[in-house]
Parts: sequence; structure tokens; C-alpha cells
Amino acid sequence: MTFGQALLEAIESLNGNKMRSGLTVLGIVIGVAAVIAMLAVGNGAQASITGSISSIGTNLLFVFRGSPEGQQGPGGGGGSGNNDRPLTLADAEAIADPFAAPSVESVAPVIQGNGAISFGGENSTTTITGVTPDYSIVRNLELSEGEFINQEQMLGRMSVVVLGPEAADAIFGRHDGIVGETIRMEGQPFRVIGVLVAKGGGAFGSEDDSAYIPFTTAQARLLKRGSRDEIDILYVQASTAESVPQASDEIANILRQRHRTPIGDDDFTVFTQQDFLQTFETITGVLTIFLGGIAGISLLVGGIGIMNIMLVSVTERTREIGLRKALGARKKDILLQFLTESSLLSLVGGIIGIMFGWLIAFAVGQIATATGNNFVPVVETDSVILSTSFSAIIGLFFGIYPASRAASLEPVEALRYE
Repeated sequence: MTFGQALLEAIESLNGNKMRSGLTVLGIVIGVAAVIAMLAVGNGAQASITGSISSIGTNLLFVFRGSPEGQQGPGGGGGSGNNDRPLTLADAEAIADPFAAPSVESVAPVIQGNGAISFGGENSTTTITGVTPDYSIVRNLELSEGEFINQEQMLGRMSVVVLGPEAADAIFGRHDGIVGETIRMEGQPFRVIGVLVAKGGGAFGSEDDSAYIPFTTAQARLLKRGSRDEIDILYVQASTAESVPQASDEIANILRQRHRTPIGDDDFTVFTQQDFLQTFETITGVLTIFLGGIAGISLLVGGIGIMNIMLVSVTERTREIGLRKALGARKKDILLQFLTESSLLSLVGGIIGIMFGWLIAFAVGQIATATGNNFVPVVETDSVILSTSFSAIIGLFFGIYPASRAASLEPVEALRYE
């Protein structure tokens, strides 16, 4: 028996039991679609997170208080011991010195905390961030209207604020045409001088739900710290992406000298964009594998369904098998026939599953877009090849036993079967 003959007979046999064949194929369809959709979601999440981090700038460094071992995560805030010195404005000025740190382009000290903002009876809680004029340069911020905080407002401790679009929407119901309005922050009046362009979530939460005020104003009135020049985070922009490692070393050396800490006993942590990307890529990579593994279980269940149906088919066609063997069919002909049927089931299920998986991923992307999330599932060629190959292997694997059982039937016994 040639492969072409086996294929025609397999089609004829499966066509004779449309309902049963369809339900068997459905198991493979669900498995393949789940694998493709889950991997697409995982890849999309990784692309979204890494894209969000990269959009901040590949030459950005983050300096936190506390040793690297004590940091709880990229957001800092935890792990600083009793002997750790806080970062200060003097530290920022030292790092900004072009002679001490020639690889550093700009430095932006920051203090931040949560606070209430209100306008016309509408109230909301947002992140209040005290910044310097260089902050917009270091973080690549864009304004949809108005202007960012300038040096004059810094020196005068003026009550001005730049709002993120989400923070503006929360109290105004819109984020355009609000420059010049006066809002209240923690009960104090602040004039809106600018609104940022929406950027979505970042490594430290959504920048869109934030209110930016002059650093000196935050120090004096809203975000008081233990000492007058204490800061929470220091953002540093290296001159180029290639000079980031050199800038990191220069920052570390300056802070060690100022804090009088030996190498290996730092009371600060310097993160680079690459550190964040590696961390998030590891997390999302594990998540993608986990999701793919869960979806693979459904594909395995579909394979068991194929074996079950093929065993039933062998039992039903025992007399047919005996007649074929009595007429000269060889063992390998029977084996080929049943393996072709099981492989055909998994192949059809795999093709339909690819289409359904793509549709599911597309639907997830549309829902994410409709809800305002910048998330696009990515269906990669590798995941399509992997799931299709896996379904074909499953068809062969779970078809071997039924096919072998059919091929091993003795003609006389098979013909006697009722």
C-alpha cells in the first residue's frame, strides 16, 4: 500500500464517522489554539514591558538608597539599613560635576509620595513628585500643552504643577485646555502649567497618573523628609548608551567617597536600563513557558482523545482488518493505514487550531486596545511551528498503539469477531 492509497482510505474512513472525527479533532484544535494564544500573550507581555522600559531611554541610570542585597526591587524603598546614608542634593551635585563624572550628561533628583488632588468637587489620589527642570530631559517627557517646570519656579518655590493625563482626567474629566486652572493638592492651591503626553505604565507604575511640582516646593510644603536635602531617587542620564557602564562606575566611585563606604559595602544601588530589561525578560520568559506548559496539557488531552477514538475504531473494524489481511494486506499496510488516520486527525486539528489561536490572540489585543492598554499579543513563527509539530508528534505517538494492535490481529481470529 502506498502512502497515497493510505491517505485516501483514511479520509474515507474518517468521513464515514463525521461526528466522532469532528469531536476528536476539536480536542487538538483547543490544544493548539491554547498553546498559540498563551505564547502570544506571553510574548506580547514581554514586548510591552521591555518596550515601555526602552522608551524611557537606553542611557538612563537609577540610583537608590540601600545596598544591592537589601533592595526589594526596582522601586527601591526597602532594604536600607540603619547605617545607610540617604541620598542628598549634594550627592546629585557631585555626580553632575563634569570633571568627576565625564560620562554623565544630566542628573535629576526626585522625592515622591502619594497625595490628594481636587478640583470643583472632584477628588483623586495620585503620585506627587518633586522634580527639577532636568527631569523632563532625563525621562524623555513630552507635553501635550503648556510647559514644564523651569529654574525660576524652582528657585521661587512656586505653587505650580504639571499633570499626567490620567490625573487630569480624574479631576477635570479631560486632559486638554486645563492650563491656567487652579487645583488643590493636599488642600493647598497649585496652578496647572502643563499636561504630559500619555506614555502608559512604566517601571515604577504609570507616569500618566502623576503630578509634578518643583523640587523645592515639595521639600518645603508637601513631601518633607528627615533632612532638608534628602532625596528618594536619583535619575542619571549618561552621555551615550555605550557610556552607561562607565557612568555607573563613576557614580559608584563618587558615592563611595562621599559616604565613606568600602567597595562591596555600598549603601546605595545603581540600576541601569539593561538591569531592568534582563530582570523583566527573565520574569516574562518564565511566565511564557508556564502559560505554554499549561496550554500543552490540553494538547496532551487531545492526543489521548485520538488514541481513544483509534482504539474504538480498531475494535469496530476488526472484521475489516481480518478480511484485508486474509486478502494479502501486510502488517505494515495495516500499521500505515491507522497511523495515517491518527496523523490526519492531528494535522487537521493543528491547522484549524493555528487559525483559532491567532483569532484568540487578535481578540485579546483588541480588548486590550479598547481598554486603553498598550498590549499587543505577538504570534511568532516559532510558536506556530512548535505547536503544529507537537500536535503531529502527538498524533503519531498516540496512534502507534492502536495501529500496532490492529496490525497484530490474526486474520482468522479477526474474521470470527462479532
